[in-house]
Amino acid sequence: MTSIYKSSDKLSYVIANDYRLLQVMSRFGVSLGFGEKSISDVCRQCGIDTDTFLTVINYVAGSTSTQQLRLEHISVASLLTYLKGSHKYFVGYLFPHIRFHLLNAIDCSVKNEIAFLVLKFYDEYVEEVRKHMEYEETNVFTYVQQLVNGENIVIERGHLLSRHNESINLKLKELKNLFMQYYPQKENNEALNSVIISIYQAEEDLELHCQIEDHIFAPAVHRLERMNLQQKPMAQVDDDGCDTNINETLSEREKEIVVCVAKGLANKEIADQLCLSVNTVTTHRRNIARKLQIHSSAGITIYAIVNKLVTLSEVNM
Repeated sequence: MTSIYKSSDKLSYVIANDYRLLQVMSRFGVSLGFGEKSISDVCRQCGIDTDTFLTVINYVAGSTSTQQLRLEHISVASLLTYLKGSHKYFVGYLFPHIRFHLLNAIDCSVKNEIAFLVLKFYDEYVEEVRKHMEYEETNVFTYVQQLVNGENIVIERGHLLSRHNESINLKLKELKNLFMQYYPQKENNEALNSVIISIYQAEEDLELHCQIEDHIFAPAVHRLERMNLQQKPMAQVDDDGCDTNINETLSEREKEIVVCVAKGLANKEIADQLCLSVNTVTTHRRNIARKLQIHSSAGITIYAIVNKLVTLSEVNM
């Protein structure tokens, strides 16, 4: 195991020891040209939480195991910056870069049906990743930002992050195997081999990204949720002066409406489907918001998934 990096270490020393940490640095928003500055100096200059930066680089470098992570020192806000930077790198740079070189490496003539199928498979894979990351940006990260801001929203959320990650990694492995098992080889394979190596590297990078979500981000979010719960009173008073309880359970009808909201139905559509009036649906949704302390459709969607009322595939993303 690599020695643990400290805040006093020079950032140039850290990058020289493990080139993968260059991407970590970039995703936190740290640019080149940091000279001989220490990690703490660079983080302070860039407005990044030093403990969070150290946690990620030590995890990526293999210096710390999952059991050694100290989540109490994690800044969820800084971790959000890192994950958003990762999404931008994958969707905005890496996958288009691989596709460009893939087009140059394979025979895209009309006669080569395998090449077209491989390219189609790749494009479908990238679109799935893009939709997944867009969903996280719109729903998950928005929810977590609300937690960071101390807004009045309380649901257990963290483990949802990994639910789609396994299928994404599996498809990248399938793409790699398609080349090695079925694509006809030529005498000169340098261009194609280079693409396959890039896919291997992308697979490792994406797997590490998913691990950081699962082992650092999700537990840190859970911890933030628990802290927010401890700071909120159990009993509250609604606008009509009635005592309410945030742990009040939903009725079966309210659960049906939650499912409809998660599937992207509007109030009129919900009313038609459940044979109710629009006014009744509106009243139910008001009661749902009061009971759960969740006032957005995105928040209700997350609640429905976490509580197994719907699956991720049923959600209108």
